[in-house]
Amino acid sequence: MNGSSRQQRRSPQFAYEGLDRVIHERARLSVLTSLAAHPRGLRFGELKQLCGLTDGNLSRHVQVLQAARLVEVSKSFEHNRPQTFCRLTGEGRRRFVGYLTVLEGLVRDAAAAVKSRPARRSSAQD
Repeated sequence: MNGSSRQQRRSPQFAYEGLDRVIHERARLSVLTSLAAHPRGLRFGELKQLCGLTDGNLSRHVQVLQAARLVEVSKSFEHNRPQTFCRLTGEGRRRFVGYLTVLEGLVRDAAAAVKSRPARRSSAQD
């Protein structure tokens, strides 16, 4: 294998291809973090409060996560009131942990880049 073939197989140093686009959205990241912190799952209202989202916004993001098989949703009745319950799937947990691993690398790289270069003085021309 020559050098150019090896270079084509490796991803560029700062490409961060493991930053899953389904996860890498603020609201969905909030939902997944909340569900990861509550392995047994959360009621829709609890999840809404933890993430600071509206009913419609949370519902849409949960649909996206459910379609990607990261979250499972179950519905039931409790005291004659409908309840929606959300839980992270095994696949969701695996992908979320993988995403966090890539994100940790990104933060390390960014911190190293910032520390290695002194801050430029601000000027009116910037």
